[in-house]
Amino acid sequence: MALSPKDMDFIEAKNGAARDIALAFGVPPMLVGIPGDLTYANYAEANRALYRLTVLPIVKRILGALGGWLGSHLGEPELRLSIDLDAVEGLSAEREALWSRVGSADFLTRDEKREAVGYGLGA
Repeated sequence: MALSPKDMDFIEAKNGAARDIALAFGVPPMLVGIPGDLTYANYAEANRALYRLTVLPIVKRILGALGGWLGSHLGEPELRLSIDLDAVEGLSAEREALWSRVGSADFLTRDEKREAVGYGLGA
């Protein structure tokens, strides 16, 4: 109530600029705290989207380039660097849901369950 129309327009312009910058970098505006941007149902979903759609693709590109460079210097042309997705805290809800679904699937064998969650075949 204490803001003049000029001040309110400045705040909206600032939020618009922040929204454009966030979208350019693939960050959901909800995570930046811009009011009115509720594309995702909640903060956790927006956080998972940030990891899946922005952070992980960038990290995979960096690891691919780094692995290629390092492999050529070490004489290992097939050197591949990868991400341990189990260590990414922002994806823990997805991981727990996967473990729950696979654990309750009675039609899968033990080895099929291990393969479904990303482990190799058991001994």
